[in-house]
This record gives sequence, C-alpha cells and structure tokens, in this order.
Amino acid sequence: MIVIDKLTKSFPHKDKQGKQTEKLAVDGLSLAVRPGEVFGLLGPNGAGKTTTIRMLTMQLKPTAGCIAYGGRDIYSPGEAQRVKNRIGVVPQHVNFDQDLTVGENMELHARLHHMERAERQARIAELLNYVELTDVINDNVRRLSGGMKRRLLIARALIHKPQILFMDEPTVALDPQVRRRIWDLVRGLARDGVTVFLTTHYIEEAENLCQRVAILNKGKLSALDTPANFKEQLGKFTVEWDGENGREYRFFGEKEAAAEFAGKQEAAGGILIRPTNLEDVFIELTGHKGGL
Repeated sequence: MIVIDKLTKSFPHKDKQGKQTEKLAVDGLSLAVRPGEVFGLLGPNGAGKTTTIRMLTMQLKPTAGCIAYGGRDIYSPGEAQRVKNRIGVVPQHVNFDQDLTVGENMELHARLHHMERAERQARIAELLNYVELTDVINDNVRRLSGGMKRRLLIARALIHKPQILFMDEPTVALDPQVRRRIWDLVRGLARDGVTVFLTTHYIEEAENLCQRVAILNKGKLSALDTPANFKEQLGKFTVEWDGENGREYRFFGEKEAAAEFAGKQEAAGGILIRPTNLEDVFIELTGHKGGL
C-alpha cells in the first residue's frame, strides 16, 4: 500500500557560528506499510515524525527519495488528485472553523471533496454516529471538549472514505479514558480495511494498536518490527531498581533468570520484576523516555 524509498528532507539552517547550512530532518528513510495495517512511527521530539507525515500527505515535497501508493509515485504527473482522494489526515493540532457548528464543519469538508448533497448528508450522519457526536451536530465546535474535537477530526478525515488514514499525535493531551475511546475507533477502522499510519508520543498507544512499529531517531530509521518481537529481542522480563546512578534496568529472556539476578541485588527501594514493554525498547534504542 505505502512504499517509502530513501526519503530525505533537509531545511536551510544556521549553525552555532551563524553559517548557512542544511539540516536533515529525515535522512534516507525506507519502509513499507501493508494494506489494512495499523503502522506506528515512534521517535523522540525532533526525530522527524511530523516531517515524514507532511511529506506522505503532500504538504511538503521531499528533498530526495520516493513515496508510492499502490505502486505509483505520488509526485508523478497527474497523481496529486488521485492521492488526495485516497488519503485522510488527522492533524496534530485542531484546525476547525471555530465559527461553524459541528455539522457545518463536516458539510464544508464534504463539499471540498465535491460530494453530492444526498451522499454528503448520509455520510455526515453515518460518521457522527460512528464517533458518537450525533447529539452535538448543531453545537458550535468551540463548545466541544478536547476528546470530542479529536473524534470530530477523525470523522472529518473519513468523510470521503479514504483507503489510508494518517494520524499525527491523535490523542495528545487527552485523559486516559478518552484516549482509549479513540483507540477503539482506530481498531474499528482497521477492521473495516483502512490502512492507518500513526505517530504518537504515547508508547503504550503504539503497543496496543500497531501491528508493526518503526522507531525513528535523528531522522534515521533505528528499527522496525512488531511490538512482540521487539520485546522478545530485548528480553521478556525486566528487573528494575534504584541504583547509584538512578533507575537501572536489566532484561532477561526467562522469569527464573530475572528472579535469580534480582535475588543477588541490594536496593534500598526494593527490586521490581515485570514484563518488558515497548517503552523499554524505545529507551534502549533512542536513550529517551516516553518519546519525550
């Protein structure tokens, strides 16, 4: 469905001496996303996640490299409209027309996709029901909670039935309960055959939703695998304790080996043995905690 080959993006940049140079935001990124997959792109701040999303959604043109959907380069002549008809975008920041109601915002977006009146009315009703916002169709978007606005962003992005949905930090600043409702929506989209390309700072979000995860660091691809395989490679069990230099971790393939190691340690705050999670993998590969 999506093939990225040696994707590169550089921006003009002044170094510490004030000399004009180029800064690489994305550096030779290559990967492929399967049809109907929920695919996660993780990385610390400044890793190049949002720049990658912006290139994949034709908001930024790459400095070099190729992006293909269904085997066709998205920047080849005549492809722009076809690509825009195939993709939906849930941006990181809320960008509704604040003077319009929920229904009017959906209506505007449907008109931009040249949908006929009967089709767009039916689609708006279907999507607002899907994201549980039917009761606020006539409310101004200013009155919506943060969680409602996030769900409305998803509904708006789906108005034209895209095959690929890009979600850039879709649950940022939401409380855990609302975040899990968004997760349910994403799982439902995947069941319906939509390919979801997700960036997130919440490592547990990627672990719960994504079939595969790519970890980006300083613009380069550090690793790509399933969450389960990542954890298997690092070690299924983690021993965690307060050491002389702060919190320390050791990883083991078997619980017995972890317990044996823990029994030999002396730690004032106690020793914890727990299953390894994707955040452990992320820290080991990037040196950053929790994507921050």
